[in-house]
Amino acid sequence: MNKDLFDNVVALCKRRGFIFPSSEIYGGLANTWDFGPYGTLLKNNIRDLWWQHFVLDRDDMFGIEASIFLNPKVWEASGHVAGFADALIDCKSCKFRTRADHLIEDKLPDKKVEGLPVEKLTEIIKKAKIKCPKCGKMDLTDVRRFNLLFKTEIGIIEGGKSTVYLRGEIAQGIFLNFKNILDTVHPKIPFGIAQAGKAFRNEITPGQFIHRTLEFDLMEFEYFIEEKDWEKTYDYWKKEMWDWALSLGINEKKLRWREHEEFERSHYSKKTMDIEYEYPFGFKEMWGLAYRTDFDLKNHTKFSGKDLSYKDQETGEEFIPHVIEPTFGLSRLVGIILFDSYREEEVNGQKRVFLKISPKLAPVKAAVFPLLANKEELVKKARQIYENLRKETKQVIAFDDRGNIGKRYFAQDEIGTPFCITVDFQSLEDNTVTVRDRDSMKQERVKVEDLANTIVKKLAK
Repeated sequence: MNKDLFDNVVALCKRRGFIFPSSEIYGGLANTWDFGPYGTLLKNNIRDLWWQHFVLDRDDMFGIEASIFLNPKVWEASGHVAGFADALIDCKSCKFRTRADHLIEDKLPDKKVEGLPVEKLTEIIKKAKIKCPKCGKMDLTDVRRFNLLFKTEIGIIEGGKSTVYLRGEIAQGIFLNFKNILDTVHPKIPFGIAQAGKAFRNEITPGQFIHRTLEFDLMEFEYFIEEKDWEKTYDYWKKEMWDWALSLGINEKKLRWREHEEFERSHYSKKTMDIEYEYPFGFKEMWGLAYRTDFDLKNHTKFSGKDLSYKDQETGEEFIPHVIEPTFGLSRLVGIILFDSYREEEVNGQKRVFLKISPKLAPVKAAVFPLLANKEELVKKARQIYENLRKETKQVIAFDDRGNIGKRYFAQDEIGTPFCITVDFQSLEDNTVTVRDRDSMKQERVKVEDLANTIVKKLAK
């Protein structure tokens, strides 16, 4: 556990408006977080790049936005009511509750046990003499299963309400719309249906910031194929996912693929692999790639009585397609970008903290400063340049005239702003400004009339 890095990033997120503890003025609520102004911009930038790359830039992908609430029969057909569960354990002394697999992995880091039967987990805990992480006593209950679906009710009449679930994954809305897509846009296999949105899991989490929370954002698609093509399609999306991770600027040395063992795999999967990232608290899942076979469409056909087969218009053959599912955790990807980009260095005896975020992801693309806030002519010109730059680049640009210029630079460094533009007295004479690079801190003189094009070109690199 790199506690210094973990604590520094969490503190920066609070201090600079990326991520706040939810319900903080009421003492908070475990495993819930609110995204502040810069966290929201960062998350939206990631989502928009994902949508552009995997949906808009392709002619075999179709985007939807399905409802969070689905008929409860959906979750019975999908197997989530019966099989979507965590293994929990309690301390009899202090009443602390945690996931049994996390408890074991904290004690035995090389042992992957997620998905093992509860009897086997109980046996491992007793054999390893694992103690309660809170009170230190060896007084733990046997492990038991706990369903992760959030249950709620709809209806306005007491006693006449119906039980529904908040979606535990966003895939089911895609499967439910499979026939609608066939009937409206008439795609040819192979093709995908994509969406991004909220999912909810009523799980016990180990408090690892936004890595695992009760409410989270996913981006994923189901790619429908013929069964015979599943291996080559799996390999194709495996490479696409890896390449996209690198395109975001994530350190390749902190990434690895790990295949799930049979006991770990979800009930619908024949093969699952995760791209794991090395957090300050160890390697954890970033994204997942699953071969879901024809499990979902076949089950929904059976439970709904509706034919969800695909008919090949050329051969007339009808069959239930198989599915490859790349899943991208958006909320946790925000955390990964922040951990991965955090830097510290000493500059003239002062500690400089900066986020080395890819410019295309940066919440703020450039900031404009007057050299001195008490010189009206500098402030006026800086404000004019700021307004023009916003209109010409169509990007998020900041204006700051608080404090001295050094503090303004360092404040923008901490939120990852790639370029800072300073209007000084020379600007009044020759209509040029200085453009400072976040990573190298080097400055260059740029004509105001060339500024927008210069920033756009730098952002595109």
